[in-house]
Amino acid sequence: MSQNFQPPAPSSYTPTPAPAPARGGNVVLGIVAAVVAGLAAAAVYGAIVKATHHEIGYAAVGVGALVGFAAGKAGGRNAVLPVIAALVSVAAVLAGQLFGIALDGADQLSESVVDVLTNRTSEVIDSWKEGVDPLTFLFLAIGGYAAFQVGRKTAA
Repeated sequence: MSQNFQPPAPSSYTPTPAPAPARGGNVVLGIVAAVVAGLAAAAVYGAIVKATHHEIGYAAVGVGALVGFAAGKAGGRNAVLPVIAALVSVAAVLAGQLFGIALDGADQLSESVVDVLTNRTSEVIDSWKEGVDPLTFLFLAIGGYAAFQVGRKTAA
């Protein structure tokens, strides 16, 4: 005997593939990019400080933006990178201020910048301390804030 057997009709439900996990990024690459950008920005900021004999707020924003951009683009989307970028930016603005003082001191003493930074470090720091005012700390904060915001928004 033969039976009429029909296989079941295919289901109209097709499972969707699971979404790809969110890319966390390469945190180490982001940190390295932030440090390299911070060093370059500190050198430029130091040259600006030396040329103008003043701290420039827009330059501190530029330092922070560059550091944050480098960290965000190289490191990807990771919650710790904007914080690290802010810290690196604060250090870069401070280093730029000290480098500007060292550049100025090198001109006045007719020495190389390397000699001033290595042999007269305490004098450079003392000179920075003499010029510290509330704006100095405001520029440090502005640079850090800019790095945090730009790093957060540019993360890919």
